[in-house]
Amino acid sequence: MSLLKIACASVNQTPLDWEGNFKNISDAIQVAQQGKVDLLCFPELAITGYGSEDLFLSYWYPQKALSQLGKLIPLCKDITVAVGLPIRIQEKVYNCVAIIENEHLKGFVAKQYMAIDGVHYEFRWFTPWEAGEVISFDFSGQEIPLGDLVFGKNGVCYGFEICEDAWRGDLRPGYRLKDREVDIIFNPSASHFAMGKSFLREELVKESSTLLGVTYFYVNLLGNEAGRMIFDGETLVAKDGNLLFKNKLLSFSDFQVSTFEYDKNNGDYPEVSSIHDKNEEFTQAAALGLFDYMRKSRSKGFVLSLSGGADSSSIAVLVAEMVKRGVSELGLPAFMKKLGIMLIPQTDNPVKEIVHEIFTTAYQASDNSSYATFNSAKALAESIGAKFYNWEISEEVKSYTQKIEKAIGRKLTWEKDDIALQNIQARTRSPIIWMLANIENALLLTTSNRSEGDVGYTTMDGDTSGSISPIASVDKFFILEWLKWAEVELKYASLHKVNALQPTAELRPNENHQTDEQDLMPYPVIVEIERLAIRDKRSPLDVFYILNEELELDVDLLKSYIKKFFRLWSRNQWKRERLAPAFHLDEFSVDPKSWYRFPILSGGYEEELKSLDNAEI
Repeated sequence: MSLLKIACASVNQTPLDWEGNFKNISDAIQVAQQGKVDLLCFPELAITGYGSEDLFLSYWYPQKALSQLGKLIPLCKDITVAVGLPIRIQEKVYNCVAIIENEHLKGFVAKQYMAIDGVHYEFRWFTPWEAGEVISFDFSGQEIPLGDLVFGKNGVCYGFEICEDAWRGDLRPGYRLKDREVDIIFNPSASHFAMGKSFLREELVKESSTLLGVTYFYVNLLGNEAGRMIFDGETLVAKDGNLLFKNKLLSFSDFQVSTFEYDKNNGDYPEVSSIHDKNEEFTQAAALGLFDYMRKSRSKGFVLSLSGGADSSSIAVLVAEMVKRGVSELGLPAFMKKLGIMLIPQTDNPVKEIVHEIFTTAYQASDNSSYATFNSAKALAESIGAKFYNWEISEEVKSYTQKIEKAIGRKLTWEKDDIALQNIQARTRSPIIWMLANIENALLLTTSNRSEGDVGYTTMDGDTSGSISPIASVDKFFILEWLKWAEVELKYASLHKVNALQPTAELRPNENHQTDEQDLMPYPVIVEIERLAIRDKRSPLDVFYILNEELELDVDLLKSYIKKFFRLWSRNQWKRERLAPAFHLDEFSVDPKSWYRFPILSGGYEEELKSLDNAEI
């Protein structure tokens, strides 16, 4: 025989949720069995969740994972199941896949290469396995082979590349599997979501099927597992360089089971196509991230200081999309049950009712706030159904200001005390919005974006206050363009008011006509500088020479922007260290926990920036 009904199961797991994780896996096995599946593959570290971090270093945690595996084995009747888990052998921990067949454990495959870039720190927890090595592992008194193994079923030979294994070019285990004449390679992964990454995975899977002469199966974890990283649950199948299967990404379900009829002797499969839209990917990922963060933190909803500007408005729309998309996919009863909402809809617009139940916004006006931003905030909140409050903080700002003036013996002025007078307004908003979040037992959403994180254009303990920062890994220029897209494509007509405004902090007197880009530099320029300086880790001089070719800017002006960026970047690392946890949504971020580490104290690139003065073109 050469026929196999193969399934891949993406699962939304949570570290330490042993019961929930086990249920997702066992339910997926049951669905596969009901569908007469022969071979079912789960993602990397499916038993524990990938985001377990230093729990992997303990002795008891991998042992508990093995005990969960033991409970799964009797469930695997008339089916082969591959499932990921950590295994400790003396002082070393290995990232493995267990293969169970008809209620018997056949073996463990160990990951050979660790991901160590960007969000990944796998060498902290795991030891790479040596190619070709196989040992005997004692599992409940049975000697089970562990290491670099291949398996067979129905005359079909299959092996594994575990996530990073596939991204190692000529070193990848797939070439050794090809030499062993496998027919199928499975890639169980825990690959974090980033806009545009699905396209790269498709290319990898298609190229792998050609280079290795196999049918290549890829399956990823699903959901916002542990707070920062979001997994899209992608399942892909390719053969002869053609994409044969792709599932719907970023599902709100606990698990997805995708099946594929494999025939070793048949190469005639229809090719499928896929669409990649960065705006849509961002919306779905952020919506799912918010959904999982709320339910896994056992919170009752969200609170947002809604300024009427771009950042807070984008977050308000994402919360509304979370509800709309979750209800659409899961159905109203299942969505409310997963979020723990006790609500009997009274109108024909239950989505709006749910938003009202879980989402509270407030416009906090200072003396420098404008009617335009108030009107923008109010219109948006009302259009999506959010509760909307508004109050003034002028008395509190005045009280703080008078106290410090009395203490230091002089009046504060905008000429001398600009930063202090701006910051006290942002900080005054924080305690009362936190109070509202505590009353609601809700998560406070903070509104910092990546561009502001780059240069510290944010008030610590002010607009940075919050439980989660949904857009902190996304640049401001993208947010501005996305809002225009959302107004039209997602049909949020109230965003017209937001999109008509010039981004401004509204912290200086109105006659100053303060705008963000006047305070900093044009947002598209920040995007280009950070792309080279942070993502590509280029020096100031490199950045100048590259951007001088790419941007039509006066040379001296470009130099001034580069100097400003690097100086502000280096002096504001302490702020980035204290930002609320952020979803990883783009190809890179400035979160020191999950992407880019930088010293809090440094020489601030001063010597490197001096070289710009003498740079010739």
